[in-house]
Amino acid sequence: MIAGVVGLGLIGGSLAGAYKRAGDTVYGIDTDRLTQDFAVMAGSIDGILTDDRLKLCEVVFIAITPQRALRWLTVNSPKIGRETIVIDCCGIKRRICEVGEKLSDEYGFSFVGGHPMAGKQVGGYKNSRNDLFDGAGFAIVPKDKNDIRLMTRTKQVLRAAGFAKFAVMTAKEHDEVIAYTSQMAHILSSAYIKGDVIDGRDTFAVSGGAFRDMTRVAYLDEDMWTELFLENRDNLTEELTEYMTELGRYLDALKSGDAAALTRLLREGKERKREVEGEAQALGK
Repeated sequence: MIAGVVGLGLIGGSLAGAYKRAGDTVYGIDTDRLTQDFAVMAGSIDGILTDDRLKLCEVVFIAITPQRALRWLTVNSPKIGRETIVIDCCGIKRRICEVGEKLSDEYGFSFVGGHPMAGKQVGGYKNSRNDLFDGAGFAIVPKDKNDIRLMTRTKQVLRAAGFAKFAVMTAKEHDEVIAYTSQMAHILSSAYIKGDVIDGRDTFAVSGGAFRDMTRVAYLDEDMWTELFLENRDNLTEELTEYMTELGRYLDALKSGDAAALTRLLREGKERKREVEGEAQALGK
């Protein structure tokens, strides 16, 4: 198989490495020339993704931020082969899928929205790994989930990179879920780490691991996440508002010294956690 990768950061670099590991031919491109050249020297890609090579690709992954992805698709769609599957890896799906599907109809290639459910708190090509996606999940956002041929081809391509679990959903469903499961967690982590109590103290010595867990994703790319948050601000503000309302209940119970209310709130959280884990186990996740 011949694969193209647009953007050689953590996700793109790891995709390139995964397909090279599988024995495929991989061409890549990045706006950072040093990263691009190093990927060639390191053997992560076989060469630069030129216009001529783009036409040869059986699959092209777009692993850049949403606005850059939109610009790349707009400029390069006429150069993509009609048998090519284009899979975007953006963290938000509605706009990119709308544009990608329209361009694919116009120029004849296949477009599938996607989101790899794997990553690290640090980005960049230097942190990429060819086994990053082994056993990982992938959210597939197709124009038509009943297009059996395209869905089968897409899953075959993704399995070659190590992906093992697939969730098929609409762009609207994806953005609603990701606001809760990922974006809100990043905002909470970023806000939580700003507490003054940790200044000048050996916090990790008395955290018991909870502090590390809560603040792990605070080490983020602020420019990329700002773009993702604003692209999905309708869903994200709704989730944050609901969370702050729930948090207010805990605060009220603490201020009033209401042990019964606090116990009830904590029990509800524990029971909800059990319920969610049970649902995940039932789905084999």
